[in-house]
Amino acid sequence: MIEKIIFLIEEYSMEVTLTELLPKVITDIDFEIIRFQCKDDLLKQLQGRLRAYASWIPDNWRIVVLVDRDDDNCIRLKQQLENISAQAGLVSKTAAAPNAPFKIVNRIAIEELEAWFFGDWQAVKAAYPKVSVDIPKRAGFRDPDAIKGGTWEAMERVLKGVGYFKTGLRKAEFAREVSAKMDPQLNTSKSFQVFLEALV
Repeated sequence: MIEKIIFLIEEYSMEVTLTELLPKVITDIDFEIIRFQCKDDLLKQLQGRLRAYASWIPDNWRIVVLVDRDDDNCIRLKQQLENISAQAGLVSKTAAAPNAPFKIVNRIAIEELEAWFFGDWQAVKAAYPKVSVDIPKRAGFRDPDAIKGGTWEAMERVLKGVGYFKTGLRKAEFAREVSAKMDPQLNTSKSFQVFLEALV
């Protein structure tokens, strides 16, 4: 039985989102969120941080590394995370044999955190009632993980178009409002569901 999960993440709006979402998903597991300055900072410090954990982390604790894909090649980025984990001496879920124990799970939000919000449009609508209910049915929005040109930019355009965030999307504020209303089980983002199955 997992007792605690440590999340290593790249930015503040992700921390805000997880703080709201995790209690809905892992009700009986303690968690800690460690936020880095940015993705580059996380990747630069990751091996040292994981080596330190490898020296003392209890068997019933787990580490989850979560980064945005951004413009990176997803396969290369995942391999980079897997290599860092292995070099630090931690067996990942991907590298472990089926049903074998592992210590770390590497996950990627594709292409950015905001894809997860597109994946639960009911939550966005609940937080920002003026947005159109049919956004997920429109071409270009049907697959949250395949939205072109940046998901946060797309979200900003949708919200600005109906009068919200006229001076620009305030990502942490938006993340807090929407994630508080999200139902994790209903999310249509594939990368969100892959993240979710790492926790349960």
